[in-house]
Amino acid sequence: MSRNNSGQPSNPLTLTGAAAGWKHSAAMRWLLLLLFVFLFYFSIAPRLVPETYDITLNGKSDKDIKAPRQELDEKATLKAQEAAADEVGPIYSIVALKNEVLINEIFARIEELNLDDQITEADKVDIFRRVIPERVKQYVLNFVATNRGSETYSAGLLAEMEEVVLSQIYSIPEETFYKMPRLTSDQLSEMRLVGWDVVRKLTSESLTKAETARTKVAELVNASALSLKTEREIVQELARLAILPNKFYDKKGTEDAKVEAKQNTSPVLIKQGDIIVKAGQPITQDIYEKLDSLGLLQERKNYLPQLGVLLFAVIFTLALYGYGELTSATSGEQKRNNVHWLMMLLIFALNIMFMHLVALTYSSDWPFVGYLAPIAMGSMLVTLLLDIHLGLVSSFLFTLLGSIILNVEQEHVFDFHYGFVAAVVSFTAVLAIHQASHRSSILKAGIMVSLFGSVAVIALMLVDPEPSRTQLIQSVIFMFSSGLLTAVLVIGLMPFFEVTFGILSALKLVELSNPNHPLLRKLLTETPGTYHHSLMVGNLSEAAAESVGANGLLCRVGSFYHDVGKTKRPLYFIENQGAAGNPHDKLDPKVSASIIIAHAKDGADMLKLHKLPKPIRDIAEQHHGKTFLKYFYYKAVKQSQEQGEENEWTEDDFRYPGPKAQSKEAAIVGIADCVEAAVRSLDHPKVEQIEDMIRKIIKDRMDDQQFNECDLTLRELDKIAQTLKETVIGMFHSRIEYPDDNELKKMKEVKEIKE
Repeated sequence: MSRNNSGQPSNPLTLTGAAAGWKHSAAMRWLLLLLFVFLFYFSIAPRLVPETYDITLNGKSDKDIKAPRQELDEKATLKAQEAAADEVGPIYSIVALKNEVLINEIFARIEELNLDDQITEADKVDIFRRVIPERVKQYVLNFVATNRGSETYSAGLLAEMEEVVLSQIYSIPEETFYKMPRLTSDQLSEMRLVGWDVVRKLTSESLTKAETARTKVAELVNASALSLKTEREIVQELARLAILPNKFYDKKGTEDAKVEAKQNTSPVLIKQGDIIVKAGQPITQDIYEKLDSLGLLQERKNYLPQLGVLLFAVIFTLALYGYGELTSATSGEQKRNNVHWLMMLLIFALNIMFMHLVALTYSSDWPFVGYLAPIAMGSMLVTLLLDIHLGLVSSFLFTLLGSIILNVEQEHVFDFHYGFVAAVVSFTAVLAIHQASHRSSILKAGIMVSLFGSVAVIALMLVDPEPSRTQLIQSVIFMFSSGLLTAVLVIGLMPFFEVTFGILSALKLVELSNPNHPLLRKLLTETPGTYHHSLMVGNLSEAAAESVGANGLLCRVGSFYHDVGKTKRPLYFIENQGAAGNPHDKLDPKVSASIIIAHAKDGADMLKLHKLPKPIRDIAEQHHGKTFLKYFYYKAVKQSQEQGEENEWTEDDFRYPGPKAQSKEAAIVGIADCVEAAVRSLDHPKVEQIEDMIRKIIKDRMDDQQFNECDLTLRELDKIAQTLKETVIGMFHSRIEYPDDNELKKMKEVKEIKE
């Protein structure tokens, strides 16, 4: 987009012309930058700096205090974890002692002793009394030793098992030992089978107390095939001895279960917006600590978040100002003045205000209402009213600001979802609007914002592990509405900025170039020659302006209106005279000069009456600067000499009153005006004639110091001359005579001789 003319030194705020000097004041520039810092600080501080309260322990709060952000309630979480651990009962583990193996070993030992004839019966009884109970103890100890260090049973469980088992070993009645030596091998074999089966059955279930299973031994043994009472009694006692508890309290398992229960307990969160203290509620120690953890106590206020927000604000301001100045310096555009930065400040303030208003409507029923925020509005306005460079850096800043301001739940400083969508819509807005030429382009850009923003929202929702159809529809509706709202706001705000700041946007310039404008229709109907001349000047000045980075569109439109003052006395200008003759032949040269000179001021007054923007009026008033009307001056001198009168006037009476061109655009239109008139006066101009004429016109104006008050450089003037020559040749191609080869050869030889 071509840059507008708001940066020209002659373009003050329309609110007050008296304060025009402030536009380039360094002090005012620093003040505006400071205001930017304040704006950024106070726009994001509510999200990043918690409010503090004057609260004392055991006092009462005079209002409801809500959590500024979501945070873990450590004390409540710990309490919930302890409650979950308390609900975990003792863990018991089964230890497979293989009791049937134990009873087999006992029967084997009895049989071994009974087969030994060298041992008396009394000694056997004594041995049985000592060995059989010891066998049980040794069996348990061996089991513990074998499994110690294994992954199957923990050391704590084995220790618990050893203690419990040894404390529950059955004591065989004394008389049973006296019966054992009389048993034969056949009896022992039959008794072993019955005992093994009974022990296996009763220990297949979990037993915390062996006595429970031992009470069932007699019933099972009596139901067996053993016929002798003695056999049944001995088997019962040995089975009771072999039956041991197999279910034990597992301390480590219990502790692990409690730890797991704590780990599986959901953390207790203080959600953003939760009321921590109600108005009039006493401040207990628990509440006081909770307020302290959230940084809400004034007496323990932490200033680090405020410092962080201030640094954010400074970085944002430096990024905006630095990029703006850098692009104006490297792109050949004129340096931005305080009018630009004041307007930028207002645009940012409005955009931030709309973001905060949307954030206030957040609720659990409308969790994605943030997508409704017209974030792209600021980017559009900056691009339309200033340029695409500032539009891009503004989009970047609006992305960051949106991801902070719309981050209502505040799990992090920036919300990626809103940041991503803000980036998409802002940069889409800049790219869609930067070459806009009609107001309808704003609506089209708004629709583009809606479409691309909706695609971004859909992408974010679909990558969610559990996308909700309702939330997806809600988000897309908000986003699509945001684009349309953006277009409406931009269309409504554009006239305000254009009028208040005297900004000539490309859209406004295109509207002013409409031939149906009353002044252009007046120019066409009353002064057709001037109208055609103005169109030619518009073509020339636009090309010349664009060659040096000035506003070509402003030059074209300014050219259309620059001679509108001629409509007051159309026949006194040669392009409108036709066959009616030249009225200046019968007028005093001083009167003729005053008529010609007046058209610049008349044009500016007419433009002001029709409320055309000041840059257009400036071109009409300044395109002749303070140039000298040589023709009428020398005519007046000649008449005075012929009449023998003394001159009562000076050269200043034959000069335009000015002011001189204050901008590149006004100077370029003035040059193009002279060039077009000069070329039109030639019947069959040649290329070298045109080039010499253009350079002579520019040189005369330089010598007359007409460019002293605008910032055209010699390099730019040279480029303007070259561009005007090429454009004139293209416009008047059929009338221009080109030199033949011999003439070109002679010209080259003459040039070489001069060099």
